[in-house]
Amino acid sequence: MESIVSYESFGAVGDGVTDDLTALCKAHEHANAHSLPVAARPDATYHLGSRALTAVISTNTDWNTARFTVDDTEVEDHKKSLFEVRSRHAPVQLPLSHLERDQKHIAIKLECDYHVLVENDQRRIYIRRGLNQNSGVPLRDCFVLRRDGQIESPIDWHYDAITRIEARPIEDEKLVVRGGVFTTVANRMEQEVGYNYWARNITVTRSNTEIVGLTHYVAGETAVGHPYSGFLSLQQCAYITLRDCFASGHKIYSTLGAAGKPVNMGSYDYNANNVVGLRMVDCRMNHLTDRTRWGVIGSNFCKNILLENCELSRMDTHMGVSGRYDIRGCTLGHMGLNAIGRGHLTIEDSTLYGSALVAFRRDYGSTWEGDLHIRNSRWIPACGDPIWPHLINVSNDGTHDFGYPCSMPHSIEIDGLYIDDRNHPADYTGPYIFTNPAGTDSQPVAQPHPYTPCRTLSVRNVQTASQRPLQLTPDPQWATNLIAEGVDV
Repeated sequence: MESIVSYESFGAVGDGVTDDLTALCKAHEHANAHSLPVAARPDATYHLGSRALTAVISTNTDWNTARFTVDDTEVEDHKKSLFEVRSRHAPVQLPLSHLERDQKHIAIKLECDYHVLVENDQRRIYIRRGLNQNSGVPLRDCFVLRRDGQIESPIDWHYDAITRIEARPIEDEKLVVRGGVFTTVANRMEQEVGYNYWARNITVTRSNTEIVGLTHYVAGETAVGHPYSGFLSLQQCAYITLRDCFASGHKIYSTLGAAGKPVNMGSYDYNANNVVGLRMVDCRMNHLTDRTRWGVIGSNFCKNILLENCELSRMDTHMGVSGRYDIRGCTLGHMGLNAIGRGHLTIEDSTLYGSALVAFRRDYGSTWEGDLHIRNSRWIPACGDPIWPHLINVSNDGTHDFGYPCSMPHSIEIDGLYIDDRNHPADYTGPYIFTNPAGTDSQPVAQPHPYTPCRTLSVRNVQTASQRPLQLTPDPQWATNLIAEGVDV
């Protein structure tokens, strides 16, 4: 009896020329029906052609050293995933009509744990400001609901109504996808106005999944092209680990944004939306400090993110992260660390090259409701370019409604930081901890949506290559009520 399914058994050739996508789809369909693992031929090169087909993966898969060519020069549907790691179990509806912020329990008994997504489309949040301005998105949360009714991850908002709910079972057994060397031959789409993301990728919608040792390259980029949403795209699931993976930075293309002005388009190799418990361990990439390449990752509405021993050009949360947001033993390149959301943000034993040590995204209000800890780390501002460094970049003049109250981190602790500021302007007097939130020397007269400043700041064991002292902010007017230790207010 067959114990491992091969692509060749379903017609794959693996010569790098023959379109093998149909055979791969059939192989996984058979494996899923009989609960069998799949293994690629180690010396094969599978050509994934232009057809709009998706191979559904529901069993362990070992791509080992096999190569896969994704030719995006001409395709039937540029938004169609090539693979989807999918649960065998269909989503269900749950009898929920309301939720409270930080609620810990629901009076319900279930057969298994669930990843739950809820929305209330009667309220808008993350009303974006700037070149990519928009009218926001519906109030949204994702969380893990245990079978005994316990809520594992925090509820971020109050829901007096729930207009959408989707619960996806979390399978007890981990599914592992291992290996594979993928090369995407980049698209050459021409579109002058707006975004039109490509998604010829691997999508993960199954909770309790681990991707190990997957490599992705990008080839054939030209002066013309359009952005990618993420070659590894993690969507609406829980407990996902990316381990020992290699990613590529994408060339930056521009378009006319929502404000009618030119804007650079984000193009990602990793993307995560509505994920609870994302772990990236020992992941690497190329073009770490190459400013012609966009930051490698984008995420929205995630909870409990851990990066450990990774080397990436950026870590970013667009429309929020909550719970724990931990960066440990990592190197983050030229686009640095971006954050927005609530909870505990920790940077530990890491090296960062961004223009700011932490950038709280101005297009979403520079809000972080919680605390920030920086420990035993190193910062090379702007990859060593001569700038006046500001550790914490915030921008909110209090005039825009983002759909929620905005604030700096309530408390900030810095204990062990080396700032390599040897390249700096001639009039340089030392790095600042904060930018001025208003962006000017004076606050606007009217602030209908006031920005709450930091409450407490503790600074210890900070050294600068320039031997200039650490300073608080160019404009201390907003910081009159700040309780600070280790730096003058």
